[in-house]
Amino acid sequence: MRPQTSFIFDLDGTLTDSVYQNVAAWKVALDSEKIPLAMWRIHRKIGMSGGLMLKTLSRETGLQITEAQAERLSARHAEVYEELQSQIIALPGAVELLETLDKEKLKWCIATSGGLSTATINLKALGLEIKDINLITRDDVSYGKPDPDLFLTGARKLDVPIEECLVIGDAIWDMLAARRCKATGIGLLSGGYDIGELERAGALRVYEDPLDLLNHLDEVASRP
Repeated sequence: MRPQTSFIFDLDGTLTDSVYQNVAAWKVALDSEKIPLAMWRIHRKIGMSGGLMLKTLSRETGLQITEAQAERLSARHAEVYEELQSQIIALPGAVELLETLDKEKLKWCIATSGGLSTATINLKALGLEIKDINLITRDDVSYGKPDPDLFLTGARKLDVPIEECLVIGDAIWDMLAARRCKATGIGLLSGGYDIGELERAGALRVYEDPLDLLNHLDEVASRP
């Protein structure tokens, strides 16, 4: 019997429509510290851990972001993101996809580069509670994406080999991290990256959103 496929989901832009709220929150935070950065450049970094994102920003802008600034930026981002939470909704098919996996007894977890506070906002949009699911956040690992720690931790929580996992994500950082740990990356367009970018980063297949993935689940999922 072939092993069943297990699923590791990113959160922002993969299960919830929250990428652009994330961008807006970072823009407000950066403006508050007088760090000039266009919103499209911020978007290209969503999916990285906040710490790695700030290191990349330092390199791109030539500005030295101090530890104190980094803490203020992260705190301000979290504040604005919370203010925008009423705009954050489940992506089409996200709830139904997770319900289908449960019905078919396929294991899944969520592994997000965000912290627990932002994850809680997104889970609320999905009608989920932390106590009822396997959740891994940036707080649980040493390194964020594109390092594979989040996904390796997810596989351990599911008690399955990482090679038997599909990593479902909307950003190139998800696909790069999946490739590094020998998981199979499945890309979604719902975070704003295009097919070519996701495929070049390692995606085996690319779908529009969770609903499109649900409608083609037989293409990627091994059942008993």
